[in-house]
Amino acid sequence: MLKDEIFKANDIRGLVAGPSPQWDEAGARALGVAYGQLLGAGETVVVGRDMRQSGVELGQAFIAGVTSQGVNVVLIGLASTDQLWFASGWLDLPGVQFTASHNPAAYNGVKFCRRQAQPVSPQWLVDLAQLAQRYDAAPSTQPAPSPQPGTVREQDVLPDYAAYLHRLVPLEGWRRLKVVVDAGNGMAGHTAPAVLEPLNVEVIGLFMDLDGSFPNHQPNPLVPENLFDAQAAVKRTGADVALVFDGDADRCFVIDEQGQTVNPSTITALIAASELAREPGGVIVVNTVTSDIVRQTVAQLGGRVVESQVGHTYVKAAMAEHQAIFGGEHSAHYYFRDFWGADTGMLAALHVLAQLGRSDRVLSDLAAAYSGGSASGEINSTVTDPQATMTKVAAAFADRGQVQWGDGVKIVGSGWWFNLRPSNTEPLLRLNVEAADLDQMTAIRDDVLGLVRAA
Repeated sequence: MLKDEIFKANDIRGLVAGPSPQWDEAGARALGVAYGQLLGAGETVVVGRDMRQSGVELGQAFIAGVTSQGVNVVLIGLASTDQLWFASGWLDLPGVQFTASHNPAAYNGVKFCRRQAQPVSPQWLVDLAQLAQRYDAAPSTQPAPSPQPGTVREQDVLPDYAAYLHRLVPLEGWRRLKVVVDAGNGMAGHTAPAVLEPLNVEVIGLFMDLDGSFPNHQPNPLVPENLFDAQAAVKRTGADVALVFDGDADRCFVIDEQGQTVNPSTITALIAASELAREPGGVIVVNTVTSDIVRQTVAQLGGRVVESQVGHTYVKAAMAEHQAIFGGEHSAHYYFRDFWGADTGMLAALHVLAQLGRSDRVLSDLAAAYSGGSASGEINSTVTDPQATMTKVAAAFADRGQVQWGDGVKIVGSGWWFNLRPSNTEPLLRLNVEAADLDQMTAIRDDVLGLVRAA
């Protein structure tokens, strides 16, 4: 079974448990056959999975389909998504990661990359979906097994992953740091010890055991209540910083010594400043809803900003096209040229720790230099016709600011902007507002929401 709705703009994701599953092992095998057909006999792919129990069976079924087409597999087993990106770059192989990221336990999914962790194209995903669904609906149409089936070889890349990250940040001269790590029972419980324990830090671990049922809180740091445990731990222990990872550990949220969340745009600006000091004049990629503080910081330091649509496929493509040294998104995805242009929450965390450890200032002081105006955060609204709603909002604001169409609609006024864009996967419009002060941001936010949610 492979229902249409599991094929998203950037990956595959859907229910595998409960009364209405959307894909299963038979579908995963058909997916593997289709992937093997597109890749070609004799090629090799690296495959990893997160801690979800369903990933074992789905991964085995996928590998059976892939190897039936003569494709070899390097199996790295339990891995964060950025560990899979590392393996793809380090081994120079295309990669497949079984994960549903921050989604609840009943979900699973797949992320793909080409060699060197490069993104697959939207058309490639369409081709894969069409071929896999055909094979799933009519198994008799699947191609005959290759006369020389592919092989499966296991390889542990975790030590190499940790060592590689250590080479990308300055590790000397750190003062001793106390660091809370909230893995949310996700894959940071696997990678964080390997990366952090060799450093001059005291790690206070929260929910580090791998458990795909997520018994403590959902592994989605975009939801404020999922940060409460780490915020409380910082205050209770007097920690210097907390790092909160999502389920597949490719995103990292940062909490300062006061227990306050540091805006991902602030983290983007902070890391951009560090990377531009190392490579003056470099290109930094942001997305449509990144705070203006990043653009201002990059301009002041002599760098150049390139704006991308929201989403890792678009940001990675922009990173490659412009040879950008770094990129950041509001969702706490951070991309590094020296990590094959891929996103890695762990490397972003190391950059923050390096700047903090080499400074005598607390994190809130370091972050204050890169704090922008007042931001709304991302607000979702369910609508029946996203395009018509965006058009209505654009018309209402046409005399108040500059209207820019691209990734949804962005209105830029004097000291403020907002972006209203459709979700890639749901009948939602996502609103982000930034203004010079809270009153102005609140007024604009409420005006836009009034139009979006009008009956």
